[in-house]
Amino acid sequence: MEDLTGFTTVQVAAALSATFLSAFVRGLTGFGMAILLVPVLALAMLPVEAVLIANFVGVLIGLIEIRRLVRDAEKSAWTICALVVLATPLGLWLLTITGPDLARLIIALVALSAFAFILFPGQDDVTYGPVATGGVGVISGLLTGFAGMPGPPVVPYYVGRALPRAIVTASMLLIFTVAAAAGLVAGAVFGEMSWRLCLLGLTLFPAVLLGNWVGTKVSGRVSDSVWRICVGVVLAGAALAALYRLL
Repeated sequence: MEDLTGFTTVQVAAALSATFLSAFVRGLTGFGMAILLVPVLALAMLPVEAVLIANFVGVLIGLIEIRRLVRDAEKSAWTICALVVLATPLGLWLLTITGPDLARLIIALVALSAFAFILFPGQDDVTYGPVATGGVGVISGLLTGFAGMPGPPVVPYYVGRALPRAIVTASMLLIFTVAAAAGLVAGAVFGEMSWRLCLLGLTLFPAVLLGNWVGTKVSGRVSDSVWRICVGVVLAGAALAALYRLL
């Protein structure tokens, strides 16, 4: 495996385990794959590699569901998508000029901050204007490029509103798919994307499909409060493990 991808067997095995778990969370909740996956991958490889691999598998799984996402997403998702595309290259450029250890620390802190967002209870009377929507798009794009995590600003934007769960999920996943594609394009432009990252991404993709399928099956059987607690615990554990390794 090392001869094929440039990564050791241990790295690939760890990546497969992390990918399955993060994809399960994606299927269960509609978000969380990159937030969980990138900090773990960044412990075993360069942060920019972890970000690009997460983007790669994110695009693949998103394309499989794209018809449903386009059909069910709220209109605001398209505005956020456009801003994400514009802001992602700046975030990736910041990542390329940041030292690996500092980048790992920032990525872990971003994941840890998302813990509060995911556990934050939804409020049916929340509304957002153009400024808030624009801010979500720009911040999400910067986080996509730097940490491969568009989710922290997007999740509370949709979860905290009186929208059907299908619309919330489709809107978030559409944004995440566009963000992942923007991250890949930016990576290619900056010369950070390589064939070995693509090969590793393809190796991990079956774990994404399986984990996402299992999570989707389980999703309809648990209450919102239960999945918030489960995702929050796993997310906090991943972020704290990354911080422990660094500090």
